[in-house]
Amino acid sequence: MSEAKIRRPRAETPKGFRDYFGAEVTERRAMLDAITQVYHRYGFDPLETSAVETVESLGKFLPDVDRPNDGVFAWQDEDADWLALRYDLTAPLARVAAQFRNDLPSPYRRYAMGPVWRNEKPGPGRFRQFYQCDADTVGAPSVAADAEICMMLADALDAVGMQGNYIIKVNNRKVLNGVMEVAGVLDPTDPERFSAERGIVLRAIDKMDRLGDDGVRALLGEGRKDDSGDFTKGAGLSAEQAEVVMGFTSAKGDTGAETVKRLRALIASSTIGAEGVQELETIAELLAAQGYGLDRIVIDPGVVRGLGYYTGPVFEAELTFEILDEKGRKRQFGSVAGGGRYDDLVKRFTGQSVPATGISIGVDRLLAALRAKGRSSADTAGPVVVTVMDRDRMADYMGMVAELRNAGIRAEVYLGNPKNFGNQLKYADKRNSPVAVIQGGNEAEQGTVILKDLILGAQIAQNATLEEWKDRPAQVEIPRADLVARVRRMLDSQTQDRP
Repeated sequence: MSEAKIRRPRAETPKGFRDYFGAEVTERRAMLDAITQVYHRYGFDPLETSAVETVESLGKFLPDVDRPNDGVFAWQDEDADWLALRYDLTAPLARVAAQFRNDLPSPYRRYAMGPVWRNEKPGPGRFRQFYQCDADTVGAPSVAADAEICMMLADALDAVGMQGNYIIKVNNRKVLNGVMEVAGVLDPTDPERFSAERGIVLRAIDKMDRLGDDGVRALLGEGRKDDSGDFTKGAGLSAEQAEVVMGFTSAKGDTGAETVKRLRALIASSTIGAEGVQELETIAELLAAQGYGLDRIVIDPGVVRGLGYYTGPVFEAELTFEILDEKGRKRQFGSVAGGGRYDDLVKRFTGQSVPATGISIGVDRLLAALRAKGRSSADTAGPVVVTVMDRDRMADYMGMVAELRNAGIRAEVYLGNPKNFGNQLKYADKRNSPVAVIQGGNEAEQGTVILKDLILGAQIAQNATLEEWKDRPAQVEIPRADLVARVRRMLDSQTQDRP
């Protein structure tokens, strides 16, 4: 077959997926290491589950005529079982908790980190594979477990460098159910009744920041027409019913106690609502007793995260600093973590209610936030590059690299074509190398090597004056015996220069 007729595959990632290169992987690992230390300090154990689960274990995704493609990547195994890539880290935990319930301690406290997959339409910043970092407590009915999760999340955000730039908001599904009951859109004797109306109410509350009071009130009533003329059907609540819901959205006070007081007045005689308010009050007291003030964790009725999934307290961590969107407009960075209590998930396997609560951090979003604030603590510098001036002396160059490596310094010898020395320095630049080591025949005879400070050299080329060049040259010739000590000194000076 001629070369022209050979059909070659396209070198491109599948739609909705991406590749992660050196610095990104290094930064992610450093961030997760910092979070892991916090989780470990709290007594949580690591858990790694298979990337593949049975569709039956995943729960809400069931095989249809062809394949269960609603949100998951699934296929039928040769033994006729449907398998799927995990879409989160919680469903595998529920399976583990049920499968090993006689072996695991109760409560079981675990953290897990890794990729998950969603078979959804990709978009800008929205990928089909992304990383999550979860921590959960299974088997603890006390809301002290929920309070601890919030405290641990706050400590984790502090540990990665987000001090003063986040707020963790806490709400309760039971409180909202109580408000819905008082508003007449929840019947305790028939949970399915008014489900459509409740869905519209939940979505309306979640849009408060964007639509404001008037927009939410319209959605609670007959509906709302946006600026483009599109009409969104409302929940059909009366003015009195809508007023109950609006009172809930504005119940946040200056203190946790004040918020709880307002919520207690709103839920009136609702039993489930009263239970939720009591849980929020207990969480607020526990947080205050441990020194977690309103600058870090607050009771906020505006948190509505997938409340159909949660059974009690819910949490959301928002970053409060501003960034510029794709159109150059200022906006807050937004949510990077969320979670809550889900007491019914393990019940699918065991038939018995098992209390559970947890949090999930969006790894890619938090990493993007750290980059935006310039707070990534990862060392993304490349290796010291020992250049090759004479290919017949490769053993000498490898000896230099070995000395540097044995001293704990990341280093490599250039293994490309050494004919063009300029290409070797270009390679070092692409590798983000801090130092290049050079030894030609003359230097070898004199027992010296040349060290080129690539970081300083780049700075001098950009904006340094001639006097600065004289005071601190970017290239020095040193005795070969001083190689390790002088490279280390050069690396230390570069570290001190970093902002």
